[in-house]
Amino acid sequence: MVEIELEKTYLAKRLPEGLESLPHKEIIDIYIPADEAHPCLRIRKRGDRFEITKKVPVSGTDASAQAEHTIKLTPREFEALSTVVGKKARKIRYEYIHEGSKGEIDVFQDDLAGLVLVDFEFTDESKKEAFSKPNFCLVDVTQENAFAGGMLCGKKYSDIESRLNEFGYKKL
Repeated sequence: MVEIELEKTYLAKRLPEGLESLPHKEIIDIYIPADEAHPCLRIRKRGDRFEITKKVPVSGTDASAQAEHTIKLTPREFEALSTVVGKKARKIRYEYIHEGSKGEIDVFQDDLAGLVLVDFEFTDESKKEAFSKPNFCLVDVTQENAFAGGMLCGKKYSDIESRLNEFGYKKL
């Protein structure tokens, strides 16, 4: 399945009230190939769902519009593919609604613990442009390559801390 994903990504300045009561799932991402600086092929386990996805920008410079190709996998297929050497990350994803737009609050675990990113998805360009960030978000980092999933996987918080400091981000 191919779809165009319109989204904005923010660094969180704090966790929203009631976060723990929101629907959430653990996500395990494996980006391949591991030796590529910014791999765009991802194997994902999201709760009890499994998939392989390739995401590439629709235009070369705008990261807010991505062509997303996704294939559902069986648990057995995921397990077989997950043995490949790749860059890994684990996070807890919370579902959040703001101004009618679906948000995903990603609380990173393990080596990236302390990082919280918030993505909002939009059904059309006008809604994306008219959106105003929630007050718990710090800054829009949609166009910042350093915070793309394929760039974050396989890193430690200390690897990105100086970049986060440039935005006034405080470890959560």
